[in-house]
Amino acid sequence: MIRSRLLRSVSLVLSVVLLASCADPAGPGSSSQIDPAARQSDGSGGGSGSSGSLSDATKLQLRAVWWEKDYNDVIKVVKTIGPSGGTISIPETGLTMSFPAGAVSAPITVTVTADRDYVAYKMEPTGAQFAKDVTVTQSLRTTSLYGEPLRTSLYGAYIADDNVSLSGNVPVLELEPSKTIFSPLSALLPEAEVWVIRHFSRYMLASG
Repeated sequence: MIRSRLLRSVSLVLSVVLLASCADPAGPGSSSQIDPAARQSDGSGGGSGSSGSLSDATKLQLRAVWWEKDYNDVIKVVKTIGPSGGTISIPETGLTMSFPAGAVSAPITVTVTADRDYVAYKMEPTGAQFAKDVTVTQSLRTTSLYGEPLRTSLYGAYIADDNVSLSGNVPVLELEPSKTIFSPLSALLPEAEVWVIRHFSRYMLASG
């Protein structure tokens, strides 16, 4: 038990360093870099690799990942992002969004609201389009997956309908190019999921 706690403590320290590099897709040696060509893949890759955006994923039935705890209060962040880019984060849920320079041509006020029960977010203004990939990094330390071996693939999934319930199997419209980051101490323990988006709506972290 002591050894297990020690390993998780060391893992937590290392994961902070690792996630800091993930939040900057342009940084040297960043693990969050996702080949844009992955958009053309069939999305059948495992959780340790990249999964491509599917042009027709409407037949997929995935499950939203739970938070480690329920959030009773509304958790959201509002920030203006300009042509030079910027970063939005929600420390309580472990979310970081990185906008590269040139993603928008004019300042845009972004609102990101976390779901209370599931690892999901509503991103506004709905329908906003970006000229360059926006990188989303979700730490798994705040989720029900943390500290356990990963038994299924993870995906960043786009949900077109804001009214869709996230309980049980959830129909998704699109899977985004994504990558699972694992603990440096174990190739089975996931630390974060990184995916890229080009437009705003509702997204969830899904398991296959």
